[in-house]
Amino acid sequence: MYVYHLLHCFGVMAPNERQFCDHFLLLKPEEASFYDLVRFLLFSDYSETSGFLDFTESLEADFWRRWYIFNSLLVQKLLLLYGKPLVLIGNMLELWLNLLLRNGGFLKLFFKFFTGEVVLPDPSSATFTSVVGCLDGRVELDKSIRQDDHIKYNASLAMMASKLSYENAEFVHTIIRDHWNMEYLGFYNFWNDFRGQPSTQTIMFQDTKNNPNLIVVGFSGTHPFDPIAIGIDVDLSWIELEGVGKAHSGFMKALGLQKDKGWPKEIEKRSDPQQQFAYYEIRSKLREILQKNESAKFIITGHSLGGALAILFVTILAMHEEAWLLEKLEGVYTFGQPRVGNKQFGDYMNQKLNENNVRYLRYVYCNDLVPRVPYDDDSIFFEHFSPVLYYNVYYNEKVLWEEPNKNYFSLLWVIPKYLNAVLELIRSFIIPYIKGSDYKESWLMKMFRVFGLIIPGLAAHSPQDYVNVTRLGSLPLDLQNSHGHRNSKVGLPKKSQ
Repeated sequence: MYVYHLLHCFGVMAPNERQFCDHFLLLKPEEASFYDLVRFLLFSDYSETSGFLDFTESLEADFWRRWYIFNSLLVQKLLLLYGKPLVLIGNMLELWLNLLLRNGGFLKLFFKFFTGEVVLPDPSSATFTSVVGCLDGRVELDKSIRQDDHIKYNASLAMMASKLSYENAEFVHTIIRDHWNMEYLGFYNFWNDFRGQPSTQTIMFQDTKNNPNLIVVGFSGTHPFDPIAIGIDVDLSWIELEGVGKAHSGFMKALGLQKDKGWPKEIEKRSDPQQQFAYYEIRSKLREILQKNESAKFIITGHSLGGALAILFVTILAMHEEAWLLEKLEGVYTFGQPRVGNKQFGDYMNQKLNENNVRYLRYVYCNDLVPRVPYDDDSIFFEHFSPVLYYNVYYNEKVLWEEPNKNYFSLLWVIPKYLNAVLELIRSFIIPYIKGSDYKESWLMKMFRVFGLIIPGLAAHSPQDYVNVTRLGSLPLDLQNSHGHRNSKVGLPKKSQ
């Protein structure tokens, strides 16, 4: 039963993409044996007869493209096989972390066990923290960043919202109301038509102290022990949107793609409040709030998978010609965002962002693995389409056309990646003495840094470093001095052809 659920959630048992688009590539890992995957990799004509690929365009016989597809299928297949233990490990870890937090640490928990005074955590309470929250327990905004430092303040607030979006509803409500003194607008778990269940966690709130008022929409990213979300991140499946380009099908489904219709401009709202689609419901809420407060602006943000959903939300707004909402959009802030579309998609988005004067800031920290997936390929796969604000292990910033080691697996970067992982571990012990107590890392984060010595770039994806980036890192001078100009590319090196 669990395997059936995983298959359905990966989309491989959903209705065929032929129902709403003419061009697509669909990977079906449940149809492939390990022997099939090896044959596919070694023989160029095997893709034409394999049952684990459904595509409308001929796949070229290039080895490296088969290698990319092979890796994607292999990871998804392993997640299908070991997804249940991964979920169980995550649930047990989260329970134990909260037991420790609620009972004052290991020693106090040990003595309370014998006295019968153990406080059991409630997963729906305002005190229950996700694994992501346990990695970085900071919930307060950085008071040293002034609101008149417009872009830095918005970026820092966006990152804190992205981190908060991983938590439960009561936790989110409490932090926004009692710690940030802002207006809580909602916590949502939106419906995925292809999974047949909610999948997209999103928060909304309003910073009434900001002038003009700022509405923040934060999409939650990939939970560390969620095999379905991890599988979506590494999937190479795409669908083609007419006039837009090829877009990642898993991200589109999470945002609200319709099984039989694709992306109609308007849909009839479902009667069940648990079956609302992210794009349509958020758009409706923004229309309602902004009509009441015409001077207000809004930002869209997210970390990891949440960053992909953030920029795709703007894509569908542009596709639906929502000029009024795009005018109200102050900016899109993404952190550790994976790639979402091909070159044609990127050209379309660059044109729409420039036409509508929308600021898009894409943050990447050091060797973070996720911005380097899915694979960058010049024809059928994915590319980032904007400059990147890239920060190294010292939180020094560069504006680049693309992050170094763009596909992560280059042999030239093996030694630098491991050296950076060692530096990150050393830094975790000394940074509070250099930058202050706000930057002290939890024991869990330090353990994650140790694990990062095995897979460098994994620990670099945690919100810890992205919060530090927005607080300690600088911004390009043209952004620091800009209040109206957006999507600037001043100071970029010449792009290689």
